[in-house]
Amino acid sequence: MALGDVIHSFASPSTTTRCMAWDGKSLWVEDSDADLIYQLDPRDGTILRSFATPGGNGAGTFWDGRSLWHIDPSASLIYQLDPRDGTVLRSFAPGGNSSRGLAWDGRSLWHLDANSLLICQLDPRDGAVLRSFAAPGDNPRGLAWDGRSLWHLDQTAKLIYQ
Repeated sequence: MALGDVIHSFASPSTTTRCMAWDGKSLWVEDSDADLIYQLDPRDGTILRSFATPGGNGAGTFWDGRSLWHIDPSASLIYQLDPRDGTVLRSFAPGGNSSRGLAWDGRSLWHLDANSLLICQLDPRDGAVLRSFAAPGDNPRGLAWDGRSLWHLDQTAKLIYQ
Protein backbone atom coordinates (compact mmCIF):
# COMPACT_ATOMS: atom_id res chain seq x y z
CA MET A 1 0.00 0.00 0.00
CA ALA A 2 1.37 3.42 -0.98
CA LEU A 3 1.17 6.63 1.00
CA GLY A 4 -2.17 8.28 0.29
CA ASP A 5 -3.97 5.10 -0.80
CA VAL A 6 -7.57 4.92 0.42
CA ILE A 7 -7.79 2.17 3.02
CA HIS A 8 -11.52 2.31 3.69
CA SER A 9 -14.50 4.57 3.04
CA PHE A 10 -18.19 4.83 3.83
CA ALA A 11 -20.99 7.30 3.16
CA SER A 12 -21.09 10.44 5.25
CA PRO A 13 -24.32 10.88 7.24
CA SER A 14 -24.92 14.20 5.46
CA THR A 15 -23.74 16.22 2.49
CA THR A 16 -22.51 18.98 4.81
CA THR A 17 -20.43 17.12 7.39
CA ARG A 18 -17.24 18.76 8.60
CA CYS A 19 -15.15 19.13 11.76
CA MET A 20 -14.09 15.56 12.49
CA ALA A 21 -12.61 14.14 15.72
CA TRP A 22 -11.45 10.71 16.90
CA ASP A 23 -12.00 9.45 20.48
CA GLY A 24 -10.04 6.20 20.22
CA LYS A 25 -13.07 4.14 19.21
CA SER A 26 -15.43 6.36 17.21
CA LEU A 27 -15.43 9.22 14.74
CA TRP A 28 -17.35 12.39 15.53
CA VAL A 29 -18.52 14.69 12.71
CA GLU A 30 -20.60 17.84 12.57
CA ASP A 31 -23.46 18.35 10.11
CA SER A 32 -23.62 22.11 9.54
CA ASP A 33 -27.02 22.05 7.78
CA ALA A 34 -28.86 19.93 10.36
CA ASP A 35 -26.84 21.40 13.27
CA LEU A 36 -26.08 17.91 14.58
CA ILE A 37 -22.97 16.15 15.83
CA TYR A 38 -22.82 12.44 14.94
CA GLN A 39 -20.85 9.67 16.63
CA LEU A 40 -19.98 7.14 13.91
CA ASP A 41 -18.77 3.56 13.93
CA PRO A 42 -15.51 3.71 11.92
CA ARG A 43 -16.09 0.21 10.49
CA ASP A 44 -19.16 1.12 8.45
CA GLY A 45 -20.32 4.67 9.30
CA THR A 46 -23.31 3.55 11.37
CA ILE A 47 -24.63 6.46 13.42
CA LEU A 48 -24.20 5.44 17.06
CA ARG A 49 -25.76 8.62 18.43
CA SER A 50 -26.36 12.22 17.50
CA PHE A 51 -27.20 15.41 19.30
CA ALA A 52 -27.76 19.06 18.46
CA THR A 53 -24.75 21.32 18.16
CA PRO A 54 -24.78 24.20 20.61
CA GLY A 55 -24.12 26.49 17.65
CA GLY A 56 -24.53 25.93 13.95
CA ASN A 57 -21.27 27.01 12.36
CA GLY A 58 -18.57 24.60 13.49
CA ALA A 59 -14.94 25.28 12.67
CA GLY A 60 -13.24 22.68 14.82
CA THR A 61 -14.02 19.65 16.95
CA PHE A 62 -11.69 17.50 19.03
CA TRP A 63 -11.63 14.91 21.79
CA ASP A 64 -9.63 15.53 25.00
CA GLY A 65 -9.91 12.03 26.44
CA ARG A 66 -13.17 12.69 28.30
CA SER A 67 -15.11 15.42 26.49
CA LEU A 68 -15.83 16.63 23.02
CA TRP A 69 -14.89 20.25 22.29
CA HIS A 70 -16.53 22.29 19.56
CA ILE A 71 -15.90 25.80 18.28
CA ASP A 72 -18.55 27.99 16.68
CA PRO A 73 -17.18 31.15 15.06
CA SER A 74 -20.65 32.61 14.39
CA ALA A 75 -21.37 32.62 18.14
CA SER A 76 -17.70 33.31 18.99
CA LEU A 77 -17.80 30.50 21.56
CA ILE A 78 -15.89 27.35 22.42
CA TYR A 79 -18.02 24.59 23.96
CA GLN A 80 -17.04 21.59 26.08
CA LEU A 81 -19.66 18.90 25.48
CA ASP A 82 -20.67 15.73 27.29
CA PRO A 83 -20.27 13.05 24.57
CA ARG A 84 -23.22 11.06 25.91
CA ASP A 85 -25.87 13.64 25.04
CA GLY A 86 -24.22 16.90 23.92
CA THR A 87 -24.91 18.75 27.17
CA VAL A 88 -22.79 21.89 27.32
CA LEU A 89 -20.44 21.46 30.28
CA ARG A 90 -18.93 24.91 29.82
CA SER A 91 -18.52 27.57 27.18
CA PHE A 92 -16.47 30.71 26.79
CA ALA A 93 -15.49 33.29 24.21
CA PRO A 94 -11.99 32.60 22.91
CA GLY A 95 -11.29 36.18 21.85
CA GLY A 96 -11.36 37.30 18.27
CA ASN A 97 -14.28 36.79 15.95
CA SER A 98 -12.97 34.44 13.27
CA SER A 99 -12.14 31.10 14.88
CA ARG A 100 -10.60 28.72 12.39
CA GLY A 101 -8.88 26.07 14.46
CA LEU A 102 -8.83 24.36 17.83
CA ALA A 103 -6.41 21.80 19.27
CA TRP A 104 -5.69 20.10 22.59
CA ASP A 105 -2.17 19.42 23.92
CA GLY A 106 -3.19 17.38 26.97
CA ARG A 107 -3.36 20.38 29.31
CA SER A 108 -4.34 23.45 27.29
CA LEU A 109 -6.55 24.45 24.39
CA TRP A 110 -4.97 26.12 21.38
CA HIS A 111 -7.14 28.50 19.39
CA LEU A 112 -6.56 30.10 16.00
CA ASP A 113 -8.23 33.40 15.10
CA ALA A 114 -8.01 34.26 11.39
CA ASN A 115 -8.77 37.98 11.79
CA SER A 116 -6.15 38.76 14.41
CA LEU A 117 -3.78 36.16 12.89
CA LEU A 118 -3.03 34.90 16.41
CA ILE A 119 -2.59 31.41 17.80
CA CYS A 120 -3.46 31.48 21.51
CA GLN A 121 -2.92 28.98 24.30
CA LEU A 122 -6.08 28.98 26.45
CA ASP A 123 -6.89 27.76 29.95
CA PRO A 124 -9.61 25.10 29.38
CA ARG A 125 -11.40 26.09 32.58
CA ASP A 126 -12.29 29.64 31.54
CA GLY A 127 -10.70 30.44 28.19
CA ALA A 128 -8.14 32.86 29.64
CA VAL A 129 -5.26 33.49 27.23
CA LEU A 130 -2.08 32.04 28.72
CA ARG A 131 0.12 33.18 25.82
CA SER A 132 -0.14 33.89 22.10
CA PHE A 133 1.96 34.31 18.98
CA ALA A 134 1.45 35.45 15.41
CA ALA A 135 0.37 32.77 12.95
CA PRO A 136 2.66 32.55 9.94
CA GLY A 137 0.94 33.53 6.69
CA ASP A 138 -2.11 35.64 5.87
CA ASN A 139 -4.95 33.09 5.82
CA PRO A 140 -4.58 30.67 8.75
CA ARG A 141 -6.83 27.62 8.92
CA GLY A 142 -6.72 24.54 11.14
CA LEU A 143 -4.60 23.46 14.10
CA ALA A 144 -3.39 20.06 15.27
CA TRP A 145 -1.17 18.84 18.11
CA ASP A 146 1.08 15.81 17.50
CA GLY A 147 2.26 15.29 21.07
CA ARG A 148 5.25 17.63 20.74
CA SER A 149 4.37 20.44 18.35
CA LEU A 150 1.49 22.45 16.97
CA TRP A 151 0.74 22.12 13.28
CA HIS A 152 -1.03 24.86 11.37
CA LEU A 153 -1.93 25.42 7.73
CA ASP A 154 -2.27 28.56 5.66
CA GLN A 155 -4.85 28.41 2.91
CA THR A 156 -3.43 31.20 0.71
CA ALA A 157 0.25 30.23 1.00
CA LYS A 158 -0.71 26.56 0.62
CA LEU A 159 1.80 25.72 3.36
CA ILE A 160 1.60 23.59 6.47
CA TYR A 161 3.74 24.79 9.36
CA GLN A 162 5.08 22.91 12.40
